[in-house]
Amino acid sequence: MRILVVDDEETLAEQIRLALTMQKYTVDTALDGEEALDKIFVESYDLILLDIMLPKKDGFEVLVELRDENKSTPVLMLTAKGVVEDRIKGLDMGADDYLAKPFSMEELLARIRALLRRSNELVSPLLSIGSITLNPANREVCKDGKILELTPKEFSILEFLMYNMNRAVSRVTIAEHVWGDAFDPWTMSNSIDVHIKNLRKKIGDSKGQVLHTVRGVGYIIKDNNE
Repeated sequence: MRILVVDDEETLAEQIRLALTMQKYTVDTALDGEEALDKIFVESYDLILLDIMLPKKDGFEVLVELRDENKSTPVLMLTAKGVVEDRIKGLDMGADDYLAKPFSMEELLARIRALLRRSNELVSPLLSIGSITLNPANREVCKDGKILELTPKEFSILEFLMYNMNRAVSRVTIAEHVWGDAFDPWTMSNSIDVHIKNLRKKIGDSKGQVLHTVRGVGYIIKDNNE
């Protein structure tokens, strides 16, 4: 799952990015409202963490433009202001939750899990292929009922390919989705291939019968039952 962190406190934004990356989320950051909107209308996000006090355009303005374009992405408002009026204003404008600074990272992660769980309940929460099941809500991958230990990048690659079941996905598309702002087109292709190799080993697919290579393009997960 992909999350956008919007906060002009660069140190805090980086701390949140690292914490979320450790939880196997793919994370982009934006330091002002205009940059946030540029990314929101280009990329697809599962959740947005949105500070209110932002340069160029504040969080309220970003939220209004987001909802005016009928984007239903869950939004968790972050702000140093703890006053009730700001909380009410944000929720009335379409925010899904509100967390006042300073906050503990544990509480932030719990709020994120709750919002994503609520969002995932609107669609089928599980992705599966054969004996492999991926649960986006609790970030677990199981095979034959046994939990597999995947790295954050391996999880994100598998999740993205399973969301795109039966559709070939290019290496560049995978890199842009999984690595986000850290995408480097000159080095990423080999890195993806290494991650795919390790992922195949962990899911017991060393012969590529589930995670197929599409020569000259990238990779595809095929549902052989279709």
